[in-house]
Amino acid sequence: MTLAESIPTLRASLPPSLHRDVWPAGTHWASHGDLTVAGVGLTGLAAAHGTPAYVVDEADVRLRCRQYLAAFGAGRVAYTAKALLSVGVARWIAEEGLDLYVGSAGELHVAQAAGFPMDRIVLYGSAKTPDDLHAAYTAGVGTIVVESLSEITRLAATAPPGQRVLLRVLAGPEPAGGLDHRFGPRIGTGEAETAVARIAGQPGLRLAGFDCSVGHQVSRFSVYEREVRRIVEFCAAMHARHGIDVTQVNLGGGHAVAYSGADLGFALDAFAGRIRAVLHLELDRHRITEPALTVSPGRAIVSRAGLTLYRIMSVIRGQDGRRVVAVDGGMTDCPTAALCGCAHTAALIGRSSLADPEPATVVGRHNDADDVVVPTLLLPADVHPGDLLAVAGTGAYHHCRASNYHQVARPPLLAVADGQTRTLVRRESLTDLLSRDADHPRAG
Repeated sequence: MTLAESIPTLRASLPPSLHRDVWPAGTHWASHGDLTVAGVGLTGLAAAHGTPAYVVDEADVRLRCRQYLAAFGAGRVAYTAKALLSVGVARWIAEEGLDLYVGSAGELHVAQAAGFPMDRIVLYGSAKTPDDLHAAYTAGVGTIVVESLSEITRLAATAPPGQRVLLRVLAGPEPAGGLDHRFGPRIGTGEAETAVARIAGQPGLRLAGFDCSVGHQVSRFSVYEREVRRIVEFCAAMHARHGIDVTQVNLGGGHAVAYSGADLGFALDAFAGRIRAVLHLELDRHRITEPALTVSPGRAIVSRAGLTLYRIMSVIRGQDGRRVVAVDGGMTDCPTAALCGCAHTAALIGRSSLADPEPATVVGRHNDADDVVVPTLLLPADVHPGDLLAVAGTGAYHHCRASNYHQVARPPLLAVADGQTRTLVRRESLTDLLSRDADHPRAG
């Protein structure tokens, strides 16, 4: 059985709203308008677990992991935990053979609870706290990413002898849009070479290579190609001037994912082939030893595996005549629409309708102007309170960024696989909301 055949694929007859690059790979229409994922009917799931609810297709996550490993090789892919993390998700990642990028003591704590091998964990972050570093040292984290000159001194004074480090470097300008707030010494200013020399002068630190961040939602290979050329040139210079032989170059993540059928996806296999070709050309040109080329995707692993279920609470007509559909969630559980401008798509599920489709805007329950779940969506004209909506592409940055704005409890995270539903993270309760309030009599 091939990798593509290892999980169910989308039926060719699915409607346009269920674009194969947007919805979980195990998605099918069932009878009476129900939608199933991994053999689980979402109408029944909503009845059993309530709404809003995050649903993640375990097989889809595992498939993306395998695709990345097939493209780059064993030991050359790390999952960036900030996209989606729970004990269960960390176990999937560990079982599929990926390494793990964590950005805090909290993420590391979850990885430890999952039994994740510490030598396969990388701690990164532009402002690592003493607690973050202490947790990493105590756990025996394999690699730490250095992201500023001042951090070198801290690590040299506190890290265990022989601590493996990667130096995050900025090889070029931030891709289009906004001020550059990225951390990392810049190659062009000479700061990166200063950092290399300082690390090399610390006998307790072992510089393994360089770590890069080129942006987010990047679909153009040329951005990464330019990064590879600059990094290899820098590697050659550091070898010539300081005798440094780099064994790893991490190109980061940022690979684009589709949120609607109109979005550009990311041709992973073509990307891997092209980047390797550019790397080999540059290595031959500069006559240096080949480092391990690694990547650390996050969103690209989990985004399409996830969806969110909502119950429609009210339907009105706006001043422009367009319907406004309000659901029982919103910016507290779908923050990427407000924070990142992601335009999700959605589908009415649980019943069939012969009514003509009309444009609608799906909003949340919080009465804020930016509380928009789906800006534009075609829904049947007879959509009404009580209907169910499934919003696609919510696997990344939804569960992890969910908030208690308006003191609304956060949704559960539910995994579906082989016709079964399993709770990864339970629904937050009203009791949970008061559990840290010191003035509450039962706070603990």
